[in-house]
Amino acid sequence: MKFNKWSLALAATGVASVAQAQESHPVNTLLSSTTLSGFVDTSAIYNVGTGRTVANRFANTASDRQDGFNLNSVNVQLEKPVDEGTWSAGYKAELMFGPDAAVMPGRLGAGSELAIKQAYAALRAPIGNGIDLKVGQFDPIIGYETTSSYQNPNFSRSLAFNNLEPFGHQGVLASYQFSDAIGLSVGVANSANNGGRFGANGGGSTLGSINAKPVVESYKSYMAGLVLKAPESLGWLAGSSLYAGVVQGLERGSNNDPITFYVGASIATPIEALTLGVGYDYQANGIADSSYANAVSGYISYQLTEKLKLNNRVEYATSSGGVFLPGNSNDERVFALTSTLDYALFANVVTRAEVRWDTAIGGTVLRPFDGEKNDVSLALNVIYKF
Repeated sequence: MKFNKWSLALAATGVASVAQAQESHPVNTLLSSTTLSGFVDTSAIYNVGTGRTVANRFANTASDRQDGFNLNSVNVQLEKPVDEGTWSAGYKAELMFGPDAAVMPGRLGAGSELAIKQAYAALRAPIGNGIDLKVGQFDPIIGYETTSSYQNPNFSRSLAFNNLEPFGHQGVLASYQFSDAIGLSVGVANSANNGGRFGANGGGSTLGSINAKPVVESYKSYMAGLVLKAPESLGWLAGSSLYAGVVQGLERGSNNDPITFYVGASIATPIEALTLGVGYDYQANGIADSSYANAVSGYISYQLTEKLKLNNRVEYATSSGGVFLPGNSNDERVFALTSTLDYALFANVVTRAEVRWDTAIGGTVLRPFDGEKNDVSLALNVIYKF
C-alpha cells in the first residue's frame, strides 16, 4: 500500500562528498542533497495457447507483450527531500521512458513513450507536526500496487489497479501526521488526465497531455486518504497498517460523478516470514451513470529463504459494464490467481518468475480469451535498480 510519510531521511551522495572537499559553490550546495535513482524493467512472457487476448491489466502484460521479449520502461528520478522542523522546500522529478509510458497521464503527447511520471515541488510548513505539500504531478493516494513494478509483490498488476484506480494526478496534495499511528492526506486535482484505462480514471486515456483540462471549467477531482499504523505495543501486529481512501470526480463524458472507494491493509503475522495483505476497490458511475465495478485482491507473501520469496495474489472482480474482460460491454465476473517467485540472485536486481491464471466465471461473456474461458501466462521479469 502507498502511504504519505511525513519524515524523509536525507541521503548522502557522491556529489556531496566532492562538494565538501572543494570550495563551497552555489551549484554544489544545491546538488549535495539531491539523489539520483531509477530502474530498468524488462520481461519475457509466454501466453499458453494460440491466442494473445488477455484480461484488462496494466500495459506491461497487455496483448502486445505476449509471446516475446519486452522492454517495459526505464525510470530516472531526481529528488531533494524537505527538511524536518523548519520551513523547507524540495522537489521530485521522475521521467519514464518506454512502452509503459504510453498509458501514463503525464505522457508527452498521445501514444508517446516518454512520460513525466512525477514532477512536483515539495513544501513543508512547520505547523504542529508539519504539513507537507506536493504541488504538481504526483502519484495516486489509493491502491495496494503502484506503476513502479519492483515495488509490487507481483510482476503483473491487479485488475483493480488498472481499471478502478487513477495512475496519477496534476494538482495539490496536503499530508499531516497526527502521530506515529495516524496520518491524513487531502488533495484537489484536474479531473481530466488522471491516467488509467477508462474515463472513470480520467480523460487521460485519450487526451495525452499532462496539462489537459476537463471539458467543464468547474470540474475537479477531490481525494482523501487515512492511514492507521499498529504501534509496537501490539506485539506481532506491530507495523501492520490499515488504509482507507476515496477519489471523486474523475471525468467521464459530460458528467463528473465517478467515485472510487478503497480500503486496504498490510498485516504482520506471528510467523515472521509470513505477511498478508488485502485491497478492496468499489467504483460507482465509472462507465456510465448508475454503473458499478468492484474488485477484491488478497496477498500472501512468504520468505522461503534469505534470498527466495513467494508472493501469491487471489482476485475476484465484478462489474455491470464490461470493465475487466476484453471485448465485453456487459456484466461480468472474473476470478484470478497469480503466483510469483522472487529470487535475489544479483545485487540491485529483481528477478521474478510468474504464472497467472484468469478465468471468466459469470456474466454475459464467458469465453473472452480468443474463444476460451481461461487465460494462462508465464512471465520472467528482470529489473535493475540504481
